[in-house]
Amino acid sequence: MCTAGSPEQADLAELAAADLVGFGSGVFYQRLHPRLTDFVKTLPTGRGRAFVFATSGLPELPLAPFTRSAVRLLEGKGFEVDGNFSCRALDTMMPFKLVGGIQKQRPNDRDLAAARAFATRLRDRREPVS
Repeated sequence: MCTAGSPEQADLAELAAADLVGFGSGVFYQRLHPRLTDFVKTLPTGRGRAFVFATSGLPELPLAPFTRSAVRLLEGKGFEVDGNFSCRALDTMMPFKLVGGIQKQRPNDRDLAAARAFATRLRDRREPVS
């Protein structure tokens, strides 16, 4: 089953029962949205598989990936983080708002194909049910 929603809509029982859970948001000032990271901080410690995803108008800094803090938070909660994915997307934060934003054509077909390839790799890593 695939369910998407905001942190406020999350059902903790559904998360605990899921084989794989994705956590992601747009990037704001080089960080994932605070609502997402605050939500992860409130999760009970447990076990499970997770991945992290992000969209951003600007490229990631190699030494400070957007997803690093969320990965660390999830690992601290007992999740096995199988990977992360990010791609460029519309950014209308200042000063880009003055020109109508940047990356107006993103995510594009190539980005979506990369996201599908990432999802396929996650699915292929799934351990067989015994």
